[in-house]
Amino acid sequence: MSTVSDKQFWFVVGSQHLYGDEALGEVKAHAQEMTDALNNSGVLPYPLVLQDLAVSADKITSIMKEVNYRDEVAGVITWMHTFSPAKMWIRGTKLLQKPLLHLATQYNESIPWATIDMDFMNLNQAAHGDREYGFINARLKKQNKVVVGYWERPEVQKQIAEWMDVAVAYNESFNIKVARFGDNMRNVGVTEGDKVEAQIQFGWTVDYFGIGDLVAYVNEVKQEEIDALFAEYTKLYAVDYGTYSKEDWEASVKVQASYEIALKRFLDAGGYNAFTSNFEDLHGMKQLPGLAVQRLMAQGYGFAGEGDWKTAALDRLMKVMSHNLNTGFMEDYTYEMAAGQEAILQSHMLEVDPSLASNQPKIIVSPLGIGDREDPARLVFDGKAGEGVVVSMADFGTHYKLLINEVTAFEPTVPAPNLPVARVLWQVKPNFQDGVRAWIENGGGHHTVVSLNLTTDQIVTYAKLVGLEYVIIK
Repeated sequence: MSTVSDKQFWFVVGSQHLYGDEALGEVKAHAQEMTDALNNSGVLPYPLVLQDLAVSADKITSIMKEVNYRDEVAGVITWMHTFSPAKMWIRGTKLLQKPLLHLATQYNESIPWATIDMDFMNLNQAAHGDREYGFINARLKKQNKVVVGYWERPEVQKQIAEWMDVAVAYNESFNIKVARFGDNMRNVGVTEGDKVEAQIQFGWTVDYFGIGDLVAYVNEVKQEEIDALFAEYTKLYAVDYGTYSKEDWEASVKVQASYEIALKRFLDAGGYNAFTSNFEDLHGMKQLPGLAVQRLMAQGYGFAGEGDWKTAALDRLMKVMSHNLNTGFMEDYTYEMAAGQEAILQSHMLEVDPSLASNQPKIIVSPLGIGDREDPARLVFDGKAGEGVVVSMADFGTHYKLLINEVTAFEPTVPAPNLPVARVLWQVKPNFQDGVRAWIENGGGHHTVVSLNLTTDQIVTYAKLVGLEYVIIK
């Protein structure tokens, strides 16, 4: 669930017949060498597959049609080895429906001044080809990524790798299905949104289910399954009985185990990879799902509370993009406003993603002041430190808008013995006053997805691919 592994990218190398078969043979050999080296670098998360040379409009069109048809192909990387007349690319590029990266590089790193002649110039005119090819992409208004630099350099390969992750997430976006257990939290504005427009623009399918549909699955879970999962919990996590007897504590945790099993079965049966819950709609449930939700988020399912399906889908999208590393649903809770120490405490009622944990999570049981149900079990931990990006999506009625803020997360140094939920702390950029003000003025919501593995550039690349307005606060 957490990763998408069966994807590949096609490497399409531009040239033309003008220089003869011998020159094209060299182009093909150079392209194969580059393909092999990039695949063996250990940097690219997905394999690169070299295609026939792009030397005619018919060949280019054929390749791009095949890219659209092949589900395993997540996108195209093009390289203009020589001068490839751009009118040859128009039809194929217009037809292409998957992400496109223009790699502006060349086979040789340096100009061989001692031997350079016109044969070399004609064969290795990437600078010429890049301008021709770049012009036609700009004229066609393709939201393609351009990576510039020598192909063997680690920083160039890293940029390609990061774009690959975005391209895979873009394709996966059309497979995101969100199950809503209950409706949105009553009277809350930011959790609302146009589900039809979200499916048109982002590919997200959002389906409603009454909580009774989930309760039916819970009632079918066998006791031996619950006991087996409970045993797994006690091996993975620390145990804190608090003021509860061992028997009462175990009973509460096992309720969450039954929820985890039921939720996973329900989601997998319907092909759902994201979901929401709502503490105002718990009829037939003993507890608000807490530990169960945290466990599923750790497995790669997207989630958001209070029926916030937009953030649940965004969570799933960014988990795919980040390979489910250090990425999860979050909520702004309270400020630290001491001079020089300004920060925001991030948490939620129960559902904080353990992929962000810096220490071994422990299972506790504690009352929940809302929902009017039994005391639920949850994982408690402190969040990791690192540079990251936090993202919020809002529906402004006429359009969707993405808020992007760069943050510095840090591990808490002061214990919070009475806080019965996980906590994540971060400082916003460029500073507390300007960052918070800009977030509020631009309509950023309190539900977000944070990632310590993704970059602003990756989020922007995705936003451009789907025509999504975005604001960067940094």
